[in-house]
Amino acid sequence: MNAHERPPAIVVGVDGTPASHAALVWATEEAARRVTQLRIVHGLGMPVVIGAYGPPARGAVEDLREAGHDLLTAAAAYVHRARPEVDVATVLAPEDAPAVLLNEARHEDVIVVGSRGLGGIRAIMLGSVSVRASSHAPCPVVVVPALEKPPPRRGRVVVGVDGSDSSRRALRFALHEALVGGSEVVVVNSWQVPLPADTGALAEDGREPHEETFDRQSEEVVAGLLADVVDDRTEHLEISAVRTQADPVDALLEAAREADLLVVGSRGRGGVRGLVMGSVSQGVLQRSPVPVAVLPPHAEDE
Repeated sequence: MNAHERPPAIVVGVDGTPASHAALVWATEEAARRVTQLRIVHGLGMPVVIGAYGPPARGAVEDLREAGHDLLTAAAAYVHRARPEVDVATVLAPEDAPAVLLNEARHEDVIVVGSRGLGGIRAIMLGSVSVRASSHAPCPVVVVPALEKPPPRRGRVVVGVDGSDSSRRALRFALHEALVGGSEVVVVNSWQVPLPADTGALAEDGREPHEETFDRQSEEVVAGLLADVVDDRTEHLEISAVRTQADPVDALLEAAREADLLVVGSRGRGGVRGLVMGSVSQGVLQRSPVPVAVLPPHAEDE
């Protein structure tokens, strides 16, 4: 079986930083919950070295490979101690970390990275000098904050929705995660009333105030998405909704304070507009104390 034919896996990048270790810890538990393979990858960054300074000395290449091999060996040893039942594969490649992760990942995989190191979410979503512009993540990407000790599981997955196709993908992923982990799901939809909002003038015209209009639309968005996405497998899950007039980043972070995972789509409207590297995604990824799963544009459902 070649890499293209392998079963779904959790693909995690390691580089020796505390951030990548936090990602490894999360990925190990996720692989155990899903009963799937864990692929630990490390990129040497050789194309960058060669392009900038010419061919590296033979000794330098060997040192890089040895250091990378040691990193992967230590990471695999951690997994075997923590979750001996998890099937582990290691990948050492000459490209830089974002390129290795993208090359290894398949549509049904999940990429896991630390919030610092490995080029972060920016390099994976937007590419780097060694990654083709069209080579975006084909699967969900989970960004794990660098915590000294992961918090205990709380049995809650929070997902932001706005009625777009991307938030539909996010909701489907969140429901799958809840199904695997036996968690509840909290669906968040937020809106902000355009200013200035002259509710007095609206009342004189016999129209509803903006707040009531947006609240009704929010209710319709959440109900419509749930009707589309919930199926026979997930209908028994405990699902609740938070609909609020608030800044979308603040609303998502508030709802996720006691969550195990925060899930957001990409290229949405309103609450999750331009989420690949938009203002909401930046705010969530920079401030979230819990892992954040981002559904890139190419992470389409089969």
